[in-house]
Amino acid sequence: MKRNIVIAVVTAAALVGGGTATALAVAGDDDDTTSVTRTDDDRDDRGEDRSDDRGDDRDDRGQDRSDDPDDDGDDGPARAAAPGGVTAAEAIAAALDHTPGTAVSVELDDGSWEIDVLGKGDTWHSVRIAPDTGKVLGAQQDDEDDAAEVRAALKNASVTAEDAAKAAASKGTVVAVELDDDDTGWDAETRASGGDERDWKIDLRSAAVTADRDDD
Repeated sequence: MKRNIVIAVVTAAALVGGGTATALAVAGDDDDTTSVTRTDDDRDDRGEDRSDDRGDDRDDRGQDRSDDPDDDGDDGPARAAAPGGVTAAEAIAAALDHTPGTAVSVELDDGSWEIDVLGKGDTWHSVRIAPDTGKVLGAQQDDEDDAAEVRAALKNASVTAEDAAKAAASKGTVVAVELDDDDTGWDAETRASGGDERDWKIDLRSAAVTADRDDD
């Protein structure tokens, strides 16, 4: 009689819950019957709990990993400005291959090399080179009015901007080269491994490198 009552209760639970139910009956005697009832809803709840926990763990780990690259801290700007495998001299060579002319300056700016080239017809061009691959990222024509002065300053020069970059590389990693304000030599800026920056003068004819006295 008790077994019939158990089956009836299980059947009713399945109809109310909308799922299936499994009844296990272990009988010792007619007065001692133990039943265990498990519904699909129970299995679904446990499965949902486990999947939610795993999803939360994955989200937390993903959040942690995504936060790390953006957390530059104090070293962020230094990493962004650090040169890649392409040197200043190589960047100049790549820019001149793309835009023939006379390189007048090179500078590592906003994560790329920017080279100013004086082309034919006294036109100025700005060429950007990737510091890790040496590929041209873009080029545009600039409006400048000092082309005649620059050509006059470099007329008898035997040291190009590329030569100046190579000469200054003996003092550290070159991050910029340009004609000085008087158009009498090249100004170069280098960065040591510790991050210290120094300014140098490179002679237009001998490529001799001397410390910039204004930098002392």
